[in-house]
Amino acid sequence: MDGSEVVISAHGNHKPRLLFMGLKRSGKSSIINVVLYKLPPTETVFIPATVVIKKHALYSYRNFQIWDLPGQIDFLETNFDTEGIFGAAGAMVWILDAQDDYIESVGRLTETILQLQQLYPDIKYTVFIHKVDSLGSDFREDIVRDIIQRIMDDLADAGLENPPVSFYPTSVYDDSVYEALSKVLQLLNPQLATFEALLNTLAGACKLQKLYLFDVLSKLYIAADTSPVDMAGYTLCSDYIDTIVDLAEIYGWDRGKLRGSGGARNDGHADGSMALPKADESDAESFINGIRGYCLYLKEMNKYLALIGFSKEPRFAVEKPLIDYNVQVFQDALTAVLALT
Repeated sequence: MDGSEVVISAHGNHKPRLLFMGLKRSGKSSIINVVLYKLPPTETVFIPATVVIKKHALYSYRNFQIWDLPGQIDFLETNFDTEGIFGAAGAMVWILDAQDDYIESVGRLTETILQLQQLYPDIKYTVFIHKVDSLGSDFREDIVRDIIQRIMDDLADAGLENPPVSFYPTSVYDDSVYEALSKVLQLLNPQLATFEALLNTLAGACKLQKLYLFDVLSKLYIAADTSPVDMAGYTLCSDYIDTIVDLAEIYGWDRGKLRGSGGARNDGHADGSMALPKADESDAESFINGIRGYCLYLKEMNKYLALIGFSKEPRFAVEKPLIDYNVQVFQDALTAVLALT
């Protein structure tokens, strides 16, 4: 086995697969290392160029594969196992360096989408317009608009109308890359509509401004209610998770034995999804009132997921017992849905 690859598991073929593609030095490996391995963004400049396919795992309520493909190789050529690489892919992320001359990257992207649409029409596409942090605010908007227009025009000229492509400006120096990658993972979630409906009901009942269902370790959210995103509130929730995780490292306890799960990370179904224990009184929760004008509420759903919401309602703290009851009902429903995933 090539030592440069990360072993994912014996059931890797059953996991939803996400492909990272783009020209070399565009920032693919930097994003993966920052999000999955918590590498400080300032140290990404020391990451060597990717020369082989690197396979990474994101262990959560489902086990996701993330494949990092070298940018200097065209994997759609006939001498590569195209079916082995793209056949099981659910989504493809193209990393485009906004600081560089992006004409070549736009051309390669449109060629890739056109070929893959013919062979694997179910793949969904996302473009990370990356490294926008160093661009001025006015110039940044012009660059992003120009890139999107070029890509959509090229695809339309090739006869591909309404292509399944999403666009996100990203940077490893802020939360934009977490927000964008969260949206991509949601494309691989067959129960997303059910999650959103449950979160919408809970948010309305509890008068919460926004609700997220976060994967605790990666800080990616697998679902949210459908209200508009408040980036200030999202950043606050992300920092909240960091604080809780840091405290859990010191004061946490082994809840696997309490739940009878044995603490196993991958003790689940044949398709690689988790066999989730039933929620009980050992689930952690936290409530903070009056942080930058927000009230924050966190409740652990299971060992991988946490519900985090915020509100500006002045009576939020007074009504917390009712909120706790509603969240428990939501947790029971979520557990039932996850058992079917």
